[in-house]
Amino acid sequence: MNPLTTRFVARLRDRDEAAWLELWEVFGPVIRGQLDRWARGSVGRETVLDLTQETLAELSTSIDRFDPGRGVRFSSWLLAIARHVLFDELDRRNARKRGGGRRALSLDEGFMSQWGGPGPDELFERSMFRAKVLAALRATESASEFLHFQVFRLRVLEGVPGREVSSQLSISEPTVTRHARRVRDRLRSELRLAIETYSFTEEELVEAEAAGLTSDDRLFDEAIRDLWHAPPESVEPNGLSASRS
Repeated sequence: MNPLTTRFVARLRDRDEAAWLELWEVFGPVIRGQLDRWARGSVGRETVLDLTQETLAELSTSIDRFDPGRGVRFSSWLLAIARHVLFDELDRRNARKRGGGRRALSLDEGFMSQWGGPGPDELFERSMFRAKVLAALRATESASEFLHFQVFRLRVLEGVPGREVSSQLSISEPTVTRHARRVRDRLRSELRLAIETYSFTEEELVEAEAAGLTSDDRLFDEAIRDLWHAPPESVEPNGLSASRS
């Protein structure tokens, strides 16, 4: 693992509450979305929220066993824990209906590094990556002046032409360009930080380039816009100050 990831995992292993809150904010929506897809309405939204918390609780007790050197992606590992938590809950419910008891499954029973079940599908992997991008966007918004980020939101995220942005915000087009560039540069830095912090294998470190987040400003803007306007079954951009229409 790279130094940033190593330090983040060390914080998790030290039970750093801020690190666990960070993990919840970044990947909690992804876990909830996956549990919803698996459950297919068999459990309510409040239960899904509880199971998301339980997934991270299980993660907290087993973080010492995560070894990316064995070729297991963090996404696969997290998915295995979420699956275990959901099916353990469903088994408990079925046992109650039958009026009998059952032995709780253990994460050591094939759910950890030797997980042999289905791996993450394309949607889950895309949602995991998008969660990192959204974390970088939130950090960029917090670090940017309000007007600068509003320009970036309109010009890049919403694709509004520069002339219209200029008219809406009563600033010149060259100023629109400067503000968008300043926020874009900040976002590039925050994106590198997010990817290096929350990526646990070599494959994850090159996902940004594969997603089109290259050094070319036009391609970068298009890729960011596509991720922002991803289908609703992907992760919602909770935390950014303005909603999409």
